[in-house]
Amino acid sequence: MPADPHHLPLAVQLARDLIRCPSVTPQEGGALSYLGTVLSGAGFRADRVVFSDDGTPDVENLFASIGSGAPHFVFAGHTDVVPPGDEAAWSHGPFEGAIEDGRLFGRGAVDMKGGIAAFAAAALGFVRTRGPDFGGTISLLITGDEEGPAINGTVKLLEWAKANGHVFDGCIVGEPTNPEKLGETIKVGRRGSLSGTIRVNGIQGHVAYPHLARNPVPGLLRLVSALDSEAFDNGNERFEPSNLEFVSIDVGNPAFNVIPARAEARFNIRYNDLWTLQSLQTRIEATLAEAAGGDLSYEIIYKPDASEAFLTKDQGLIDALAAAIRAETGRVPDLSTGGGTSDARFIKNHCPVVEFGLVGQTMHKVDEHVVVDDLERLAAIYARFLESYFQSSKVNAA
Repeated sequence: MPADPHHLPLAVQLARDLIRCPSVTPQEGGALSYLGTVLSGAGFRADRVVFSDDGTPDVENLFASIGSGAPHFVFAGHTDVVPPGDEAAWSHGPFEGAIEDGRLFGRGAVDMKGGIAAFAAAALGFVRTRGPDFGGTISLLITGDEEGPAINGTVKLLEWAKANGHVFDGCIVGEPTNPEKLGETIKVGRRGSLSGTIRVNGIQGHVAYPHLARNPVPGLLRLVSALDSEAFDNGNERFEPSNLEFVSIDVGNPAFNVIPARAEARFNIRYNDLWTLQSLQTRIEATLAEAAGGDLSYEIIYKPDASEAFLTKDQGLIDALAAAIRAETGRVPDLSTGGGTSDARFIKNHCPVVEFGLVGQTMHKVDEHVVVDDLERLAAIYARFLESYFQSSKVNAA
């Protein structure tokens, strides 16, 4: 039976309405307008901020805040979503927000409009109960650029907030973190990410006259083999071993009788906190130099979007969230640093940050959906966390 739209819990209503906004990156799609209106109506100051940069689309963002002074806690997330793909393959329209058999369907249900709906509902409930003078500040930092280049979103919105006098004491990013069941995993850090291209230049020529050409392929294979065989580390207590993967080897040559002029290999390495970005690059370059010897000329070009590994060590933040999860789900969450990257990599430069959200099994898939009970439970976890966080800060202040 379809759910009665007049009796939806707030988190479910918010998630459904956000899903109905087709906010495929970089389009705002009405999602930020809707969320800003809801928060403004409850007394939040909601600022819409647009950022621009050369070669990237303009992106709209939202910063909503209520209260004053410290502690200042911020929830962070993104309303932009990946494209739905083949809409005919969906059981329900990807932007319909249909509820069936206890599940809410739609693009962004898990990643991450559901998470935003849950923490918005928790913040609204907290302020409604405690009033706007609760002894601190709650903010929502929402970008429209997480699934895109991540240039005109969280990075610039954080700087904008800082320039406007906002100093954060802690943050939860509501990305989906749980593999199978709500409450299994808190992300307390992330591996770093470094991408690069190894390029060997040769001299193009006819394969029947190799003495008139220089084939770059054998040299590139030497470099690839050396780097692929490199054991960077064995990991540590919090992080898996660093791992490098080659994702492309290409010469741009459709012909069988032409020696190519250039050969390239692209790679990405997810690395732990045993390395800094500089020390990792030094290790990569030393490995390549040894493999090249003195007879192979090559170059390495790093992508500029590299991120450092980090580990959050604010035990009070972690313990308060873990206690809220245990109280609402009965589960003791694992503290993980696995998975990909998120906007937490930017937020960690401003305050301690952890990630906790929904079960991520259907994110980016056809028929992406969230279990309605999980959505309500996540809102309850966030609400319990806020009560604990601000109560504990009041006790510490006294």
